[in-house]
Amino acid sequence: MVTFGVEEEYCFVDPETLDPRDVSPAVYRALRVERVESKNVQREFLLSQIERPSPVFETTGQAVADLDAFRRRLREAATSVGVLACASGAFPKRTGGSVTTDKPRYHRVREEYRQVGRDYYFNGLHVHVHVEDREEGVRALNGIRVWMPLLTALGANSPFWDGEDTGFSSWRTIQLQRWTTRGTPPHFADAADYDTRLHRLVGVGATFDDALVMWNIRLSTHLPTIEIRAPDVQLEAWHTVLLAALTRGLVTTALSGRELPPALDAELIDAALWHAARDGISDELVHPATGVIVPAREAVDALVEHVAEALESEGDLERVREWVDRIFREGTGAARQRAAYERGGRPALAALFHASLAPDPGTVDARTPESSPV
Repeated sequence: MVTFGVEEEYCFVDPETLDPRDVSPAVYRALRVERVESKNVQREFLLSQIERPSPVFETTGQAVADLDAFRRRLREAATSVGVLACASGAFPKRTGGSVTTDKPRYHRVREEYRQVGRDYYFNGLHVHVHVEDREEGVRALNGIRVWMPLLTALGANSPFWDGEDTGFSSWRTIQLQRWTTRGTPPHFADAADYDTRLHRLVGVGATFDDALVMWNIRLSTHLPTIEIRAPDVQLEAWHTVLLAALTRGLVTTALSGRELPPALDAELIDAALWHAARDGISDELVHPATGVIVPAREAVDALVEHVAEALESEGDLERVREWVDRIFREGTGAARQRAAYERGGRPALAALFHASLAPDPGTVDARTPESSPV
């Protein structure tokens, strides 16, 4: 059993205007965070954000139940202070701005990154998968880097910026290319090579420590995990867990000794990432094994087939297949945000954010394969 966890970033907005609201301290108090979980609910870069690193999970059923429960609490806490908790990869608007959380590190990031830092109104999903050691982590990193554009496409949930439709499915992905280090890491010879090349980046541009080397896959600086940072935060918990299940499957498969697709050049992976950020799963994607553009469903099916054995070993194969079918029926978060806005403007978008954050207690979404611990 390979364990995993996720970090989800949420933002708080006005329920009518969708402008950011600097209420994270009030929401934190309303959550009534117990001391035992205080490290797992954290203030983020902006006072209009909060981050929640999850517990360690063994099963996807545990993960769905836990995330749904926390998201219900978050929605209730936000409502109690008069704001809307929003799981969108980008703030839908940023009128009036937001204050940086009062931490020396955050102030330094804002100062060093200048306009890039001032433009940071984004919320990501980070997936952590356990690895035995850094050598194993580097082997996994080398094996899964070609798949990051597909996780980006499946996890695209940031179509709006400053109240306008960007035409991209994941505007967060595009904006993050402006940071000193971002996108696809190089292929590494071993853990020593990884450490040497990472440390050389510190001090260049605004990268003042290891944590700001923000490749979309990296070894955690404080946990025995490989950390995947490509997707946006997701509208619904089951979508988060789908991406986590696929990530765990990719890591397990990379370490299993199974023959991997031919390595694509870094520049092609980054171009595929841009392509995925623009179109999501609505059109075509770059096939990770061939570098050829194919229909999006064909590329995603190749991903599921690639990790099928690992998914089966964890009891997740049928669930993942059903979830993938659901995404292609209903669309990614980006597609659903656009559809809501086209249907009814800001009120419909606000309603989507409220309803999708978590199912109401006592209800079961018949479209979700399973939402209870296994």
